[in-house]
Amino acid sequence: MSDTDDIRVVVADDQQIIREGLVALLGLMDGIEVVGAAGDGEDVLRLLAETPADIVLMDLRMPVMDGVKATERITREYPQVAVLVLTTYADDDSIVSALHAGARGYLTKDAGRAEIAAALRATASGQSTFGAVVSRRLVAALRHPDSSRLGPVDRWSNPDRLTPREVEVVKLIAQGMSNMQIATSLFIGESTVKTHINNAFAKIGAQGRGDAIRYAYRQGLAEA
Repeated sequence: MSDTDDIRVVVADDQQIIREGLVALLGLMDGIEVVGAAGDGEDVLRLLAETPADIVLMDLRMPVMDGVKATERITREYPQVAVLVLTTYADDDSIVSALHAGARGYLTKDAGRAEIAAALRATASGQSTFGAVVSRRLVAALRHPDSSRLGPVDRWSNPDRLTPREVEVVKLIAQGMSNMQIATSLFIGESTVKTHINNAFAKIGAQGRGDAIRYAYRQGLAEA
């Protein structure tokens, strides 16, 4: 997607009144184009098979196929499409499931128009974005890991397994930088950044940027 293209969004929510409201709201935003709407995860996948999109604005609790399973499928089958969660739920189980599935960002439905617009633009540029409530839970989990599902997981590797450059890349991901911004910061090509990210993610067991951010905080590579 070039800087001049509209961000193409698919809205996924099983409640018709919310789905239609989001479609209307996004339609009023500059630079945003709603290219489809779906009531469950299977409908989302059918839409993506037929309609190019940049972001799926994803509810989690839906019939037929829920948002977590749909996010896993999108991450695997349509890696060029980012998932931004927009849900009522901000409990640990919901957050960790969505991020492990590959969601790039997570908002709750009390988010306002400006926050949703900013999150969509950040997501489209490759950054991770979290609503205030979700950010607070992530930070709390990192400070008190024993009491939260967002705390340490046995499969996470020691950061010493990362090369110095991979450590730098993970640190910059934790700062919310996109691949292009990381490339500019480190004076390397964007394809090289992607290689470092793939290698680092494989070593630390990260399935997405959300995993990498939690890893960075947990291992002291970023400050809460």
